[in-house]
Amino acid sequence: MPGQPALRTNQLFMKNISVIGAGTMGNGIAHVFAQYGFSVTLIDVQSAQLEKALENISRNFDRQVVKGQLTEQDKKNALSNIVTQTELGAGVQDAALVVEAATENIALKMKIFTRLDETAPKGCILATNTSSISITKIAAATQRPGSVIGMHFMNPVPVMKLVEVINGYATEEEVTSTVVELSKKIGKIPCVVNDYPGFIANRILMPMINEAVFSLYEGVAGVEEIDMVMKLGMAHPMGPLQLADFIGLDICHAILKVLQDGFGDPKYAPCPLLTNMVTAGKLGIKSGEGFYVYAAGGKDLRVSPRFAGK
Repeated sequence: MPGQPALRTNQLFMKNISVIGAGTMGNGIAHVFAQYGFSVTLIDVQSAQLEKALENISRNFDRQVVKGQLTEQDKKNALSNIVTQTELGAGVQDAALVVEAATENIALKMKIFTRLDETAPKGCILATNTSSISITKIAAATQRPGSVIGMHFMNPVPVMKLVEVINGYATEEEVTSTVVELSKKIGKIPCVVNDYPGFIANRILMPMINEAVFSLYEGVAGVEEIDMVMKLGMAHPMGPLQLADFIGLDICHAILKVLQDGFGDPKYAPCPLLTNMVTAGKLGIKSGEGFYVYAAGGKDLRVSPRFAGK
């Protein structure tokens, strides 16, 4: 409830972290907390997904070792900080902070937070990694909205420095300050924003991606040309169409719908081409094809035959 005391920052740094969801974002979040010495419980209903997540985390640590960012002993220590759990209640019973990183689905997140409200310790901070869903709405599934906050990590989590910290309507100041300090503790740069559709990152990014898709849809330029203009002309490290493939076209589509519904403004409506591609299962890297066709884990790419020569 709003008056419930939050854990002090110095307490939080000595406590356990629980991460819900062992997908790309969840295993990245677990990786970073474990790397910085936190005890992490990674929770997922599928044991096979947890095994896959641990394999991915180990490979990502290997990359850091090769780059000289960590030693082999650092890797071993970090991996020893992670345990897995398939039952949510058991996984959060000792948590000072829970970071939910499940699928971007409001019904699922509401269900998870209702369960967290029943099982997480008093004073535990309940964070969601949502990229666009209202923190205030998620918090309404609990009796402790003051303890609910957004921690929107960027992908890939071990590499990207930004954490978008989103205050819900009732988020307490001490919860925000604790999350800001904690983000710094794990080598991230926190940016505090307020709870409106898309927050800042996706409110600006998704209309840009959508406009790039419209430019392709209307025949203004081809895939490579659109991406080249933004890379060379605007110094973006990746063009908007390739970035959309990297994020997942289904995710881009879902966030645009959140913006459209949240603001009631048709300017956020997804381009019909984007809608058709999602319907056809062409989701980007995760499906092997989007605006580009991917091989070798997404490192080698060529323009999809659907758009070649356009």
